[in-house]
Amino acid sequence: MLPADLTAAFAATLVDEWVRAGVTDAVVAPGSRSAPLALALSRDERMRVHVVIDERSAAFLALGLGRATGRPALVCCTSGTAGAHFHPAVIEADLAGVPLLVCTANRPPELLDTGAGQTIDQHHLFGGSVRWFVAPGPPAEIPGSGAVWRSTAARAVAAALGPPAGPVHLDLAFREPLVPSTTNRPIAAAGRPDGAPWTVSAPAQRRLAPAAVVALADRLYGFERGLIVAGWGSGATAKSVAALASSLGWPLLADPISNLRAGPHAISTYDALLRVERFAARHRPDLVLRLGAPLTSKVATTFFDPSIDQIVIDPDGRWLDPHRAARERMAVDAEPLLCDLVDRLAGAARASSSVASSSVASSSVASTARESPWLADWRAAELAARGAIDTLLDHDDTPFDARIARDVYAAVPDGGALVVASSMPVREVEWFAAPRSGVTVHANRGANGIDGLVSTTLGIAAGSRVPTVGLLGDLAWLHDANGLLAVPGFSADGFSARGSWDNVSVTFVVLDNGGGGIFHFLPVSQVPELDALFATAQAVDPVAIARAHGIAARRVDRASEVGPAVAAALDAGGVSMIVVPTDRHANVERHERLWVAVDRTVA
Repeated sequence: MLPADLTAAFAATLVDEWVRAGVTDAVVAPGSRSAPLALALSRDERMRVHVVIDERSAAFLALGLGRATGRPALVCCTSGTAGAHFHPAVIEADLAGVPLLVCTANRPPELLDTGAGQTIDQHHLFGGSVRWFVAPGPPAEIPGSGAVWRSTAARAVAAALGPPAGPVHLDLAFREPLVPSTTNRPIAAAGRPDGAPWTVSAPAQRRLAPAAVVALADRLYGFERGLIVAGWGSGATAKSVAALASSLGWPLLADPISNLRAGPHAISTYDALLRVERFAARHRPDLVLRLGAPLTSKVATTFFDPSIDQIVIDPDGRWLDPHRAARERMAVDAEPLLCDLVDRLAGAARASSSVASSSVASSSVASTARESPWLADWRAAELAARGAIDTLLDHDDTPFDARIARDVYAAVPDGGALVVASSMPVREVEWFAAPRSGVTVHANRGANGIDGLVSTTLGIAAGSRVPTVGLLGDLAWLHDANGLLAVPGFSADGFSARGSWDNVSVTFVVLDNGGGGIFHFLPVSQVPELDALFATAQAVDPVAIARAHGIAARRVDRASEVGPAVAAALDAGGVSMIVVPTDRHANVERHERLWVAVDRTVA
């Protein structure tokens, strides 16, 4: 076999094996050394290929695809500094548990450390952020090589899926010539005859023993003044969490990015309520069951200090406890655990109902749907605080970050997705979004950066194929404006990723307050260099930049018009942007008015 055709067969084998394992999307950052893999991806019609010239944006697009689908997307680039631009997305994929296949092309060993152009040390380029690193070397035609190639590809997918899910780095060395002798689809080494992956990996099951479930259920039910607190990353469903809250009679404090803020027990105004000193003092729980990461709210995480007994369900064993408050942690899958707990509570209730009312069942659990003064008090406070917040927000039609976040969250259609940027948008949604079901909320809260959010949003939309809204600040949007280069139709040849963008509807809502609004809430707000060094005020017009990329964009100057504008943009389809001007200098004072209104109402 000619050397170029051997390299093509190697690349085609990897791609075929990845398709067999369920990989559907690849993002290619163009370059010469990665040509064998790029051509194999493009010539395999089962793979959707997105071409993005900016490597950082390319990696975040792949991250969004993996976040939306739960399957690893592939991102590849040439050798040299190209791979270094993948690093921010690799870090986010690691910390957020998003599957990702990272392929960096490399020079062959004989060219390393020789001064060859576009050559750097790519060995373990991403350090400890990857689940697995492999550098198989240039492909060689030896007996059994096909099995080696396929096994390597299958293992890469298995490692990316975890648990815990995360990025895998394949450093692929290619010798010249890089282009095969034919334009036909390369011949891959033979795989399993039934079309299955070379090696099928069954994920590990992480469950409590039945006796431990019984002990935990009885322990939880022993406390009336309990809370369920849900952050991102638990893997639980809203249905199971709502059922457990009902069984225990406990309020549910769920961050919207947990996708668990729904049901009659959900308390959405906890940040405002816990700012009310008298309420917070009277409502310290005796026990907290925490699912996944901490809440975004600093007020809430400060409230849940080590003096409160807390059990953390930490599926991936991440030690998601930055305040070191947990008394106990369980590295188990949350969904089966919650279902087991609900079943245990229901079984105990059935047993107790068959006993005379004067007797006591052997279990401490007596009911699976109790209404306690504790729960009633939290519900009454939620109703009062929600009324105070909504009344004040609706009183003024001047655009205000808090109202925009609340209304955008409500405007996403059932079945749709919302992507919220770190910094202020994720906090505004947490503070002011009312409970609802039917929307999936995404956020890059692994590393909490604002980079790559345009690309992440586009990847989520292309992967999920549902109406998607991205709520970003102006700095986050500008930070990844290059991400718009992924939108089909921008490039001169009109390249489209084989239908992957058909009927995709994405709307970016950009809060344009001329800089970084979060710094006005921080101690640096008192220094004279606030605008120059921290808020970094921008004079750039986001509408003009969007239109330069061929994206439909408009400004909305009245708060009441934002929700209808989002609905209209999603109905129109394609990629669009709505810019809402807000005043970051007045933002803190307007928030303070909300906190005061809640304090007066609840007190």
